[in-house]
Amino acid sequence: MITRLRQLLVAGIAGLLLAQPAHVSAQELFEGSGVDVREIEQLYVKGLKWLKDNQQADGSFGTAGRDHYGTQPGVVGLAVVAMLAHGDDPNFGLYSKQINKGLQFVINQQNKATGYIGSSMYNHGFATLALAEAYGTVLYPTPAKPDNELGKSLTNAVQCILRSQAVAKAANYQGGWRYSPESNDSDSTVSGACFVALLAAANAGIAVPQKAINEGLGFFKSCQSSDGGIGYTSPGGPNAPRTAIGGLAFALAKRKDDNSYKQAMQYLYNHQNDGSESHYYHYYLYYASQAYFHGSDAAAWRTWNKNNIATLKETQKEDGSWDGNFGATFATAASLLSVALNYRYLPIYER
Repeated sequence: MITRLRQLLVAGIAGLLLAQPAHVSAQELFEGSGVDVREIEQLYVKGLKWLKDNQQADGSFGTAGRDHYGTQPGVVGLAVVAMLAHGDDPNFGLYSKQINKGLQFVINQQNKATGYIGSSMYNHGFATLALAEAYGTVLYPTPAKPDNELGKSLTNAVQCILRSQAVAKAANYQGGWRYSPESNDSDSTVSGACFVALLAAANAGIAVPQKAINEGLGFFKSCQSSDGGIGYTSPGGPNAPRTAIGGLAFALAKRKDDNSYKQAMQYLYNHQNDGSESHYYHYYLYYASQAYFHGSDAAAWRTWNKNNIATLKETQKEDGSWDGNFGATFATAASLLSVALNYRYLPIYER
């Protein structure tokens, strides 16, 4: 009910702003966004329409021959989160049907015995994030899911993440994650997907031990170099995308007073253009936008946000999608989520 009221409220605000004369510009959707609501809405709705039009009957996106990443539960999960971030949920909104289909696809990919979703912990982390954000909007059984299938799947997915972390911790890898649930080592990118999923699940009311959060942050610290950057499996070779992941992890865990967070954000501010030519460009946008949003430098966030929206407007295809190295579904979902901070619907997108 609360989500629906917020949806109606912001829809009313958007309608009022869109009705203003052309000379009224730079109206902010929410305080601190620094951009015009019309810019965001035009870009976002166009992208959502592409996702809607390209969703398959089973809830996935793309095909095995073209954009095959769109058939992976992690990418489907991010597409679902992009819809949730615009104010829709499984019960209400223009995209409620697409959200339900996507969630059901994710649930159908889950191993009922282990809780594992997909073929890698990347997939599992992003898919769990989608379950958590959806569950946070539907804390009660629905006619379509009288046994609260969503809650059961989320709980099992969280337990899989916790068991996997324990394997790495036992091998002295500081509580991170790697590609397989049975991996006995860790890297900062897979760890980012799983760590954020844990925090989203905790926000939704699922029990997550504080010890698991502390040990996850411990792994990121073990990968931090003297200049504040985050490496892959060690402090060596830090870069902006991985540092954005680390900075976001500390921010979401409410550890912004930790020196590791401050150093990571300073590194990010100093290397803000390093991810623009990266093979992982849209992946970088997804994490860096969130890191800047949660950062203490409001001016840096406004500048990043404005520049990001301008770039996405230029690179968005006529059909509403974006192209990227990991397929149009991932590139489109990640692009939308990089500007979804302006809406602030999701708990994980609130300061």
